[in-house]
Amino acid sequence: CAYGLSETAVPVKHGTQTIGFLQTGQIMHQKPTEASYLRALENAKSLGVDIDHPEAKAAYMSTQVVSQKKLDSVADLLTLFADHLSIQSNQIALQSANAEPPLITKAKQFLQDHQSEDLSLGRVAAVVHTSIFYFCKLFKKATGSTFTEYVSRTRVEKAKNLLLNPNLRISEIAFEVGFQSLTHFNRVFKKVAGESPTEYRARLPKASPHPTRHHATT
Repeated sequence: CAYGLSETAVPVKHGTQTIGFLQTGQIMHQKPTEASYLRALENAKSLGVDIDHPEAKAAYMSTQVVSQKKLDSVADLLTLFADHLSIQSNQIALQSANAEPPLITKAKQFLQDHQSEDLSLGRVAAVVHTSIFYFCKLFKKATGSTFTEYVSRTRVEKAKNLLLNPNLRISEIAFEVGFQSLTHFNRVFKKVAGESPTEYRARLPKASPHPTRHHATT
């Protein structure tokens, strides 16, 4: 910004929605000087703000100086933390806030145990010995999601964890979490996460030296 300050913020997402930011404090890339402080005074004065006080000068001159390389490393860590928080928030969203019927608990366990298989609504309803109509209605009430949405989100969250391993191909991950085609996997992943598996992996610090992040100025 006009005062030489900089800060970095990395978004934390729940699905496609940004629910917060992990943010660094304000720092400088170059050591503050008397000349830069005088320029800051002039800029503030032009905006009708008087910062010509000993306390303001002391705060300005003591601002931490951080190199761009170090700031990039900090942003990499923030990106990693943000991704883990996103995974946790999505996992929490899969859980019901209230005690759920045993039928739903049994269905969830079956989905977990057979995640890589074909999981049709009819198959799971039969496992818990109820009609498709009743199961569908009860599942939506207990989880807040339709059966298809829940299965998709569960598979995408597992895929996110597997994408942390750079040795696994995206096609391998797709089949591992239960998708029968890479095209279907890419489409569902983007719908749930807001980006493709390739884009998600590219943001991970270990997979790319340039993760996506938002730079804000003061």
